[in-house]
Amino acid sequence: MSTPESISIRRRTEGTDSYGTNALIDHKDAATIVICRMRVICRMRLLTISATVLVVLLVLKATALAGFNTLEDFDFAILGDRTGETVEGVYEEAWRETNLDHPAFVVTVGDTIQGGNDRTVETEWEQAEALLAPYRHYKILLTPGNHDVWSAASARAYVEYSKRPLHYGFDYKQVHITVLDNSLADDFSAGELAFLKQDLAAHEKQPVKFIFSHRPAWILQVVLGNPAFPLHQLATRYGVKYVIAGHIHQMLHFDLDGVMYLSMASSGGHLREDKSYEHGWFFQHTVAHVRAEKVSFEIKELQKPFGKARVTAPADWGAAGLIR
Repeated sequence: MSTPESISIRRRTEGTDSYGTNALIDHKDAATIVICRMRVICRMRLLTISATVLVVLLVLKATALAGFNTLEDFDFAILGDRTGETVEGVYEEAWRETNLDHPAFVVTVGDTIQGGNDRTVETEWEQAEALLAPYRHYKILLTPGNHDVWSAASARAYVEYSKRPLHYGFDYKQVHITVLDNSLADDFSAGELAFLKQDLAAHEKQPVKFIFSHRPAWILQVVLGNPAFPLHQLATRYGVKYVIAGHIHQMLHFDLDGVMYLSMASSGGHLREDKSYEHGWFFQHTVAHVRAEKVSFEIKELQKPFGKARVTAPADWGAAGLIR
C-alpha cells in the first residue's frame, strides 16, 4: 500500500515553487507544497546560522591576533626596592601585606638582591627566590636594578632567575606595561628608547599603559617642567599615563602634560636622610586599582613594627614629600 507522500509524488509535475526552487510539485496538492516550502526555509535558516557562527569565529580570531583585551576591573601591586642596604624583615612583611590584597600580579621597581659580586650572585638569587617562593602563584614582574645587574655575569643571572629579559612588555587585560633597563646608567640608552618606541607602537591600542624602570632617569627634567626629553615625548605620543621608578627609596609625585611620574618608597632598602614619613622615607607596598581606563593608587605604609599603616594617594605627595 502506498503512503500519502508516495501518492503525491506520482501526481507531481515539473515546475517551480513560490521560492523559485526547481521541484516536482503538484499544484493541487497543498500538503506537498507546504512540505517543500518548509524544507527550503529550514535550509535557509541553517545557512544563516552557519554564516553567523563563521562571522563570530572570524571576529574572535581577529581580536585575539590583535591582542584586544576587554575593559575589566582588577588590582595589581607595586613593590619598592628590597635592597640597597636591606633592613631585615621588611621585604617579607611587604609581601605578606601584599598577599592580603590578592592582586592580579605584582611589579617590583628593582634591586631584588644586594649584588656587586659575581662570585656570590647565584647564591643571592637563590636566597631571593626562597623569599618569593610562597608567592609564585602570582605573576611577578621584576625590574632590573643597579644592585641586580652590574656585569655580564650578573645580567645572565638576572635573566635566569627573573625568567624575563632585561627589558620587556607585558599585557594584562586592558593594561600594557613596558619594563626598561637602566641598571647600568642613570639615563636611558638609545637602545632602550628604541625598544620603548617599538613596544609602545606594537601595543598602541591598549588603553592603559605604564612604563617601569629602576632609576628615575626622568626626575630632573620633570622637576624642571621640561617636556622636551625622549621618554616623555614617547609617553605622550603613545598615550602612556604612568611612569614609575624606584632607586631613591623616597615617595615623590610629579605630573607633566597629563603623565603621572612616581618615585616609589622602599620595600626593604634602607631609609635615607632624616627617615621621616613626611619627607617620603617609609616602607610600603602600593595597590593600583584599575577600573576600566582609570587607575587609582593606594600607597600603603607597612604595619607595625615597620610603620603605622598610613594610606595615601599620589596627590598627597609632591617633589619634596607629603603636601597634605
